[in-house]
Order: sequence, then structure tokens, then C-alpha cells
Amino acid sequence: MKIWLLRHGQAEAMAVSDPQRALTEQGRVEVAAVARLLEGKQLDTILASPYLRAQQTAAIVSRHLAREKGITTAAWLTPEDEPRHVLDFLAERAEQHLLLVSHQPLLGQLISLLVDGHKGTHHPMPTAGLACIEMDFPAAGIGQLLLLNCPAELSD
Repeated sequence: MKIWLLRHGQAEAMAVSDPQRALTEQGRVEVAAVARLLEGKQLDTILASPYLRAQQTAAIVSRHLAREKGITTAAWLTPEDEPRHVLDFLAERAEQHLLLVSHQPLLGQLISLLVDGHKGTHHPMPTAGLACIEMDFPAAGIGQLLLLNCPAELSD
């Protein structure tokens, strides 16, 4: 199983509420650049947080990859969700190649949980940061971190 983790692109600083913060133009550019790293990768499903900026990020990736399958909204991918609950939800899924589009601190804690077995290690996930973890099944401490990238490392 491969799980790709993508943090949303740069978002507006202010909105009516945090869930309604939209991507900035720079955020859209960041996401498009990172989407190139996913070209040719098998993705069975894209799961995204219900927050606007994550939905917009997932839509950009989906368009860039010319995916015909839609995006599935996962209420358990919001910033303050518990990483162990994410494992529970992932264990119920049959797909072997998932892209999760979400937020900090959830993504950094999830990487730590999957790779290190606890959520205390700091794994940086800047806006439009992308990680890939491979494991036989979703469980704490058995994942292998294959990629941890940020848009600043990408060159045009």
C-alpha cells in the first residue's frame, strides 16, 4: 500500500471561518508544480479534507492528472483530527494507492505515527508539501517514508 500525503497549497490568511479559507494564486502555482510529481503514479482514490483549500488543492491535482474519478471528501482529514483515527479509517479502505489532501498538524503527526510508531517526531509539511509512505497495511510504525518534498525544492 502506498499513501501519498499532500498538504494544501498556500491559503488566504483571513476568511469568514478557517474552513472557508481559499487558495491564493501562489498556492495554486505550488500545487500545480507538486502535481507533476504525481504524474504516472497509480492513484486509486483522492481523499480530501472538507475545508475549501484542501478541496481546491485536490481539484487541481485531479485536473492535472486528467483523472476521471472524482474526489472523495473525508470528514476525518481536518487539521486537528487524531492520526490514530485516520489509521482506523484507512484500515477500512480496499484501495492500495491513496492520495490524502489535508493540513498541518495532522499530516506531520500522521507521518510520524506511520513511520516512527508515535506522533511526536517533527516531519515538516509546508504548504503543497508531498510525502509518500509505503507499508503492507495501515498500522503505526511499519511505514517506510519514500518521499518528503516541498515546492521550494522543485525547479522549473
